[in-house]
Amino acid sequence: MVSRYRLKSRGLLNAISNRREFEGALIQIDGGFGCIHPWPELGDPPLEKCLADLAGARRWPIVRRAVRCAEYDRAARVFDHSLFEEMEVPDSHATLAKSDVAEVARAVEAGFSTVKLKLGRDPAAEGKFLDDMAAEYPVMKWRLDFNESLEPDAVAEFFMNLHEKTRSAIDFVEDPCPYSDSSWTALHRQTRVQLAVDREAAPLSGAAQVMVVKPAIDEPFLLGEAAVRNGQRVVMTSYMDHPVGQAFAAWEAARLGLQLPGLVGLCGLQTHHLFEPDPFTEMLGQWSPVFHPPEGNGIGFDDLLDELPWTRLY
Repeated sequence: MVSRYRLKSRGLLNAISNRREFEGALIQIDGGFGCIHPWPELGDPPLEKCLADLAGARRWPIVRRAVRCAEYDRAARVFDHSLFEEMEVPDSHATLAKSDVAEVARAVEAGFSTVKLKLGRDPAAEGKFLDDMAAEYPVMKWRLDFNESLEPDAVAEFFMNLHEKTRSAIDFVEDPCPYSDSSWTALHRQTRVQLAVDREAAPLSGAAQVMVVKPAIDEPFLLGEAAVRNGQRVVMTSYMDHPVGQAFAAWEAARLGLQLPGLVGLCGLQTHHLFEPDPFTEMLGQWSPVFHPPEGNGIGFDDLLDELPWTRLY
């Protein structure tokens, strides 16, 4: 069964999307719940194709991972316990979708030590903003995400134009341009900034120093093993999706931390603040580095899930 939803963001969420409304579907399989929240801009099939795949072959990774979430969730609900029992969810950076002085100040006030900033719409203005913020908050670390919106030469120009102290405050830059071993190796050598691979996260992406794993579409343990072989750091993040999907990402981050101790660092699991509030986001509590598991069995949200309208899929 499925229950469709529509999230409304507080602003534009990245450099390649102009949407403010996002459609997805919660799924229910034998009493277990999961989330399908496609990003066609990033290569996912649209929602209707995802639902058709859910009813059929289940070929798409985003569909298979939602089904896997429902399986884990059901297993926990059978025994009336939370998936988060005795689990330690890693802390998170602050994800900001735009260059906004007030939002950075809000992140500092909320206790974040690291900000992940979505860039790529206006690199020149964004570089100046980053210089200003690095000077204003000298102990803050920065993670930058371009969603592959630049070409390699533009990436190098962006970083070489930053103040030296700003460059030293950058933890990593995610998907600055489309991945290739040669261009990324050259970029790292030229800029000395660590590069993080996301959409091309795969065992062969060895030119990256950081691997970003999104449990909504990725199998964490397989990529975690590859990261160990490649000597890469791992950062687990949500898919900027429904709180059910966000909770699944948080649980998978905790689980991978147990499976491969020491591999998972500061994550990106706190993204509900990017959307207008609703009863589900309210259950995740205040925006802070610490993830607050929702009450309930399995992935949580028991009463809210029971109250949703559910329809059979085809």
